[in-house]
Amino acid sequence: MRIDPIEILVSYLDSLTEVPAGSVMGDMTQHVTGETAVYLESMGGFRVIRDRMDRADIEYDVYSLDRKTAVDLALLVREKLLEDLPQRIVSGALVLDVEEIDSPKYDPDESSREHVYCGQVAVFYTAA
Repeated sequence: MRIDPIEILVSYLDSLTEVPAGSVMGDMTQHVTGETAVYLESMGGFRVIRDRMDRADIEYDVYSLDRKTAVDLALLVREKLLEDLPQRIVSGALVLDVEEIDSPKYDPDESSREHVYCGQVAVFYTAA
């Protein structure tokens, strides 16, 4: 199975009307300091069932110059991943379940001085 879990999550979160358009990315080279962004990064994972199911551990980081905007968006991303994404087909994958590894915590960016809230989830998926 060759499905990029970042592509699944970027596609899903980018389709949500509550998330600022164009703010979801899997590559920080697209981020402009000062613009609100949701950055998704693979933290590892493993094959659960041979070529049938994978688990991807994904960190989501929400950047904003406004602390309230950052925390509110991080909590929205958390809610959507945990409560709305399971059992959906996105980008050729069926997301079976999403479990929380770490809830959003404050970790400001020292160089840009942006507010950052980071959380982590485990995404269980298979080919649709």
